[in-house]
Amino acid sequence: MMYGAGWNGWFGLHWLTMLLGAVLIVLPFWKIFAKAGFSGWLSLLMIVPMVNLIALYVLAFSDWSGSRRAAAEAQPGPR
Repeated sequence: MMYGAGWNGWFGLHWLTMLLGAVLIVLPFWKIFAKAGFSGWLSLLMIVPMVNLIALYVLAFSDWSGSRRAAAEAQPGPR
């Protein structure tokens, strides 16, 4: 009987740790996606295996709105 009680405590701690890990992953990616001009909700894809790799490649190779704005400001000429 005591053996089962110990496993119940571990089970809850495991899910709490998994939730904390997911939050630690999602929050920074939320800011990165938002700065890139995408919806912050896309950061939830970072907790889905294999989909997170696809999302990272899309993020890495897409045109960011901030980089377009900086390039337009760097060009000399009339405004």
